[in-house]
Amino acid sequence: MRQYMLEVAKPLMINKGYTAVGLAELVAAVGVPKGSFYYYFRSKEEFGQALLEAYFAEYLSAVDNLLMGQGTAAQRLFDYFRFWVDTQWAAVPDGKCLVVKLGSEVCDLSEDMRFVLEKGTRSVVERLARCIEEGQSDGAISSDVPADALAKSLYQMWLGASLQAKVDNARAPFDTALSMTKRMLS
Repeated sequence: MRQYMLEVAKPLMINKGYTAVGLAELVAAVGVPKGSFYYYFRSKEEFGQALLEAYFAEYLSAVDNLLMGQGTAAQRLFDYFRFWVDTQWAAVPDGKCLVVKLGSEVCDLSEDMRFVLEKGTRSVVERLARCIEEGQSDGAISSDVPADALAKSLYQMWLGASLQAKVDNARAPFDTALSMTKRMLS
């Protein structure tokens, strides 16, 4: 039931945000009484942490599959960023990024949720840096910027592109980010 609650809540949170989804709406969507919620979670904040942890577990698995797949390190990085565009520009809310949707909202509300976001995004950046290092070693990536700094810059640029795409209601920020990514990696 705990996992089911998290799965049902994810599209609600992606569509409305953390503070806009009340506990009554959440338990109604899941189809359980309010008391059942408190059996699995002590608070909405604990629920938010669990939701973010579940999101990162699933997302990091997808990142690993993309970054450890076939092809050169540069090809795998481009596959990852194309995956980003495909999932963030898609009309289906299940694939949307909770970091983009909830990041600025919950960091001011909960230090514990901020920590989960920080840990999860750090894990993504570490994976990107490992792939960049591999590409720099085998010559597929010619940038001489240290891998960790390049990975952080890329991730930050893509978070910004995701936000700008929402603001503009357009795909163009992703196209710009993809073009800049190619330039930064060569």
